Amino acid sequence: MALEDAKHEVDRAISGARTGLGYENPFAGVPSFLRRRLTKDLTGVDVAVTGIPFDQAVTNRPGARFGPRAVREASTLMAGDAPYGWGYSPLDRFDVVDYGDMAFDYAAVADVPGRIEAHVATILDAGVTPILLGGDHSVALPSLRAHAAKHGPVALVQFDAHPDTWSDDDAARVDHGTFVYKAIQEGLIDAKRSVQIGTRVEVEDEAQHDITRLDARFVHAGGDVTEQVRAIAGGGPVYLTFDIDVLDPAYAPGTGTPVWGGLTSAQSGLLLRGLAGLDLVGADVVEVSPPYDHAAITALAAAHVVYDILALWGWKHR
Repeated sequence: MALEDAKHEVDRAISGARTGLGYENPFAGVPSFLRRRLTKDLTGVDVAVTGIPFDQAVTNRPGARFGPRAVREASTLMAGDAPYGWGYSPLDRFDVVDYGDMAFDYAAVADVPGRIEAHVATILDAGVTPILLGGDHSVALPSLRAHAAKHGPVALVQFDAHPDTWSDDDAARVDHGTFVYKAIQEGLIDAKRSVQIGTRVEVEDEAQHDITRLDARFVHAGGDVTEQVRAIAGGGPVYLTFDIDVLDPAYAPGTGTPVWGGLTSAQSGLLLRGLAGLDLVGADVVEVSPPYDHAAITALAAAHVVYDILALWGWKHR
């Protein structure tokens, strides 16, 4: 951008610009996601990125409440570039906004799931696709409730070190390790159309289910991951949830429950690109815990994941 143009530039995050890549200095201005417009007005919007800064359902290290802020800041590094390997820029074609963070009372934990469901439903009712920035993985369950209310049972494509299928029949519990079990019990997801990618822990009390599991060893062995996912989940609405701990701790140390033997950043990017064509209706990226991060590499990885999810959503809408 010419210096003369820069003299008249207004901070893109508050200027009201609706489309186009941003060429402002990435180290300046309001750190909205990809320097998109910050707004609560969903009129004409295609995709709304929104933060759910809740981490009181973790079993180990907290800190994911700071995830949305960290991912936004990391994303500003990419605001002037199209996502690599997709062949198009979703920011040029679609109105993508930063819807801000959901407000809630941190001391009223039992009320949070209902607030998340209503928050996501507001976005969906406006005809907008939501992408959530967590927060811990418990935020996915109320998001799935809102999506199932609109679309019926959806296919779940889950990138995760943990299957999150631990048995839990207590409706009052809020736990980041049981959301898949509860989603199956509540009929929110179509288990036979759902796939888990990158898992690598044992679950002793796991309930029986029909979800296909392509574990980390399968990915590392060069298994046909994307072909299987497209065959299993294709043909209907898909919700994608990406727990950053699917990445090996070498690539994502800033998370609450790191597990060795995980995916690389390169593998994850290739897998997301290979899912082009799925009917994505919503997504979340969760479990980024900045207090355990180093040089913001976990937040940066998450920001790239969100950008690729945005490109994945836009593939069918180009």
